[in-house]
Amino acid sequence: MEQEMNQIKPRVLVGCPTSAHKEYCLQDYASALKELSYENFDILIVDNSESDSYSEKIKALGLPVIKAAYSEHARDRVIASRNILREKALDGGYDYLLSLEQDVIPQPNIIEGLLRHKKKITTGVVYHLFPQKDTNEWIEKPLLALWSRSERGKLAFFSAEQILDLSVIVEVDYCSMGCLLISREVLEKIKFRYEEFPYKTESPDEVKWDDWCFCEDIQELGYKIHADLGAKCRHLVIGGYSITLGDTTNVKVLPKDDTMSISIKDLIKE
Repeated sequence: MEQEMNQIKPRVLVGCPTSAHKEYCLQDYASALKELSYENFDILIVDNSESDSYSEKIKALGLPVIKAAYSEHARDRVIASRNILREKALDGGYDYLLSLEQDVIPQPNIIEGLLRHKKKITTGVVYHLFPQKDTNEWIEKPLLALWSRSERGKLAFFSAEQILDLSVIVEVDYCSMGCLLISREVLEKIKFRYEEFPYKTESPDEVKWDDWCFCEDIQELGYKIHADLGAKCRHLVIGGYSITLGDTTNVKVLPKDDTMSISIKDLIKE
C-alpha cells in the first residue's frame, strides 16, 4: 500500500555538481539530505574533482555519487555535471529534478513544500554574499531578482529584510540553482550551459553562469520562475569556498542591507 502511494507522488531526483572544494560542508549536507521528509525521491551527487578521493568520502556517508570527468575550468566541470543530472532525471523517469547545491541546507519538507505550488519551475530562498566595492564588507541578500525598472538590462535583487516575514509565492526574473525544482517538461526542452562574455576578463571562469543562462532560456520559452518566500534555506558560504566569491574565511558581513531597490508592491506580483 505504501509503495502504491509513493508511486502516486511525483518522483524527484535530488542532486548537485560538487568537488573537493565543498568538503567543509559535506557532513551538514549529508545530514540535511537524510532528514528530507518526502517519500518518493532519490539522491545523486556528481563529483567533478580531479581525483577520486572526494567521491569516496561522499560514499562513506551513504550518499549515491558518480565521478564525472575533470576539466581544467570550473565552468566546464559544473555544466557537464549538471547536464549529467539532467540526463539521469530524464532517463530515470523522474518527474522533477531538485537542484540542491552542496552548501545549501533546506528545510526537511522542502520537496513537498515546493511541489504543492504545482509550478513548472519553483525555487526556494538561497542567500548569498554581495561584496561592497573596495572593502572587505559584504551584504547578504536572497538570490532572487526582478528586472530593474530604472536601469535597463540590470537586475534588482530583493533584500533579506523585505522577505523576512513573507511566506508567499512570487514570480521572479532570476534565481540561483541552489534550491531549484525543475519539472520534467522543462528539462526536456533545455540543456544547462554557460556563456562567454563578449569582453575578456582576468579569470577564465568569469562567465555568465548556468543560473543566468537557465533563467534567460526558460523565459524565452515562455515559462515563469516562481519563488516560495517561505522556503528559506541556509547557505554555508561563510568560512568556505565559492567559485564566484573565492575564499570567504575572513569576510565581514554587514548586519543590514541599506541598498533596497524593489518595493513590496513590485515584489508581490501575483
